[in-house]
Amino acid sequence: MLRVIRNGPDRLDIEMSGRLGSRDMQQALDELLEKSHGIHAGKMLFDVIDYHLPTPAAIAIELSRLPSMLRFIGKFQRAAVLTDERWLKTLSELEGKLMPGLEIRAFPRAQRGAAEAWLEGRE
Repeated sequence: MLRVIRNGPDRLDIEMSGRLGSRDMQQALDELLEKSHGIHAGKMLFDVIDYHLPTPAAIAIELSRLPSMLRFIGKFQRAAVLTDERWLKTLSELEGKLMPGLEIRAFPRAQRGAAEAWLEGRE
């Protein structure tokens, strides 16, 4: 499951749990694009509740929409990832180093307040 919530004029909150299949991935990508409309220099808060790799069919859908996903990512400057999985923390922060213009920082799920403060530049 992937749930997308527009949290103000420049922020998306995204909850991730379970394994995404192809239909779930299609709906999630549509929702991300729709709810990011009008965002510039935005922020994202990912709450990774229970992560499982997407199905191969879901990955194929994501790859087929790569140009629109790159435009989507370009709307954001900061992303905070809430996860208790060490490997996801490492992978998230590595991804941030590979994406120009997007700073990604990972926090334990219990530190949501610290993640939100960082997103808002109050840290």
